[in-house]
Amino acid sequence: MKSAILDGYDKSGATLAVRDIPVPEPAAHEVLVRVHTAAVNPLDNMIVRGEVRLIVPYRTPLVMGNEFSGTVVKAGSAAGRFKAGDRVYGRMPLAKIGAFAEYAAVDESALATVPAYLSMEEAACVPLTALTAMQALDLMEAKAGQTLFISGGMDSLGAMAIPIAARMGLVVSTNGSARNEERVRKLGASTFIDYKAQRYADVLHDVDCVLDTLGEHELPDEFRVLRRGGHLVSLRGLPNGRFARRAGLSPVKRALFGIAGHKFDRMAAQKDQTYDFVFVHEDGAQLERVGELFPAERPLQASIDGTYGLDQVNDALERVRSGHSQGKTLLRISQD
Repeated sequence: MKSAILDGYDKSGATLAVRDIPVPEPAAHEVLVRVHTAAVNPLDNMIVRGEVRLIVPYRTPLVMGNEFSGTVVKAGSAAGRFKAGDRVYGRMPLAKIGAFAEYAAVDESALATVPAYLSMEEAACVPLTALTAMQALDLMEAKAGQTLFISGGMDSLGAMAIPIAARMGLVVSTNGSARNEERVRKLGASTFIDYKAQRYADVLHDVDCVLDTLGEHELPDEFRVLRRGGHLVSLRGLPNGRFARRAGLSPVKRALFGIAGHKFDRMAAQKDQTYDFVFVHEDGAQLERVGELFPAERPLQASIDGTYGLDQVNDALERVRSGHSQGKTLLRISQD
């Protein structure tokens, strides 16, 4: 089968090689999936540059790809959730990625059934951002009626996190360019702050939960708008000891991340707040829950920037690296 392979890490961004490798045989709890579409994400470029090696130390050569949709071909001896022909999607397991290939053997617990109204291309846009939003909200212990601020909620994560949070009954605020106000209000945001006209730190106060998508330079203001005892989850800040323990990392890595994230833990402690870093992991049950939140009569919306062939994988990675994508960048793997 054709696959896109990373032969070695490169801080400046390695070129993936497209070549043939054997079709994998599913283990007992896995299913073999014929990959239809894979999505290309900033995470893929981070892996190529070796930026997540402390969290997930992948060995090379490595079949790349984290997010996909496809059709089940066959199930392993102990796999019973799916049968041949089922349309499935998911985030590849952290320990075994490989969506940039014609076939993938995937633990069935990582998969969910694609909602009938989504095309395979649309489905491939969903898992990473949807699971990131769900796992962040879980860490926040977010509840219906609470307030949530999503910093810079204009990107693909915001486009998924805003409607998920709104469907769960949270009151959502975000900030960004004025030209995006109508779009994000339609997604479910109750409050929109034009960052050129106002600072969100001057507008918001006593927010129950904050989802940080901007990183370290914004964290002081984000903690400022958070209520005493509130919860902040960051996608772009540094991992801390809480993350390392939750991820089951080694004692050495727990100590390293404890040091790295100490200043954010210290910021949080000033008002009995919590700081957590999230690195999204596979979870088919959570993805099924997303499908339940968005039934056919109130469907999930997916935004596609462009579609490439597997042989064009490096062009797709460069498109994402440029930061100019307006939606998900996809790899069409199967022509069926």
